[in-house]
Amino acid sequence: MTPTPSDTPEESLGRFSRAADTASTEVIRTYSTSFGLATRLLGERHRQHIRNIYAMVRIADEIVDGVAAQAGLDPSAQEASLASYVSATHRAMQAGYSTDLVLHAFARTARECGIGEDLTQPFFDSMGADIADSTDFTAYDADAHERYVYGSAEVVGLMCLRVFLRDEQRTAREQEILTHGARQLGAAFQNVNFLRDLADDTDRLQRGYLGGADRLTDADRDAWVRTITTQLDDAARSIPLLPKDARAAVRSAHALFGALTRRIAKTPAAALYQRRVRVPDPVKALLAARSVLVTSLERDR
Repeated sequence: MTPTPSDTPEESLGRFSRAADTASTEVIRTYSTSFGLATRLLGERHRQHIRNIYAMVRIADEIVDGVAAQAGLDPSAQEASLASYVSATHRAMQAGYSTDLVLHAFARTARECGIGEDLTQPFFDSMGADIADSTDFTAYDADAHERYVYGSAEVVGLMCLRVFLRDEQRTAREQEILTHGARQLGAAFQNVNFLRDLADDTDRLQRGYLGGADRLTDADRDAWVRTITTQLDDAARSIPLLPKDARAAVRSAHALFGALTRRIAKTPAAALYQRRVRVPDPVKALLAARSVLVTSLERDR
C-alpha cells in the first residue's frame, strides 16, 4: 500500500508512528495487566512513552527467557538473535526510525526523552547474561546479582525517570534523590519477581539469581524481604518529587509490590518453589484507587 496522493511526508510518518505506538500498547496488554493498569494512571504526556519502553524491554526479555529456545534456537542462535535486536535498537535510536514497529516507537521515546546507550547497553548486557546452556545451573553471587539487577531493572527505572523529568526542572539534590529512588524501585521490583519466580528460574531456566544452587530457606527469604523493604522505603521518599501526573502510577506500582512482599514474607520458602505469589485483582484495584486519592490531595510541582 502506498501513501495517497494527499499524504505529506509528515502525515505518512505520523501514521506509521501511531501504528508503532499501537504495537507497543498491545505488547503490554498481552504480557502484563498490572503494568497496563499502572500506565493508565499516568498523565497523557507520559503514558505512551512508558509503554514504548516496556515493549522494547519485554521483547528483549522474551528472547532470552524461553521464547527463542521454544522456537528451536540453541544458545548460539539466541545470542545472535539478541545481538541483532541490540543493533537494531541502537540504529533506530540514532535514526529515529525502524521497520520494527516496537523499536520505532521506542526510538522516538528515547530521542525525545534523552534515553541513550548509557542505559540501553547495560540492559542488554544483563539480558545477554541470561543466555546459557540449560543443562548448566548458573548461580549469581552478590556482585553478579548487583550487576544483573542494575542492568535488568534499575536502568529501566532510570529510563522512566527521564520520561517523567524531560520537561521538568529539579535541584541537584532533588535529582539525586529521584535517581536513587528510581534505581531502588527497579531493584525492589526485580528482587520481588525473583522470589515469585523461584520455581521457574530454578527448574526451567536453571538460574539462581538470589544465591547458590541450594534452595532458599525461610531465613534466606526473610533476608531478601528485609532488603526489598529497604529498597521500597527508599523509593517511597522520592515519589513526592515526581511530577504530579506521574505519581499515582508510580505509587500504585510501589503499593502493589509492597503487597506482594508482605505476602511473600508469610509464604514458606518451600512453597515459593511450588506456586507464584499473586495479589488478587480486587486488591490491585483498591491499591490503585488509594494511590490516585493520595496523589489528588498533594500539591502540584
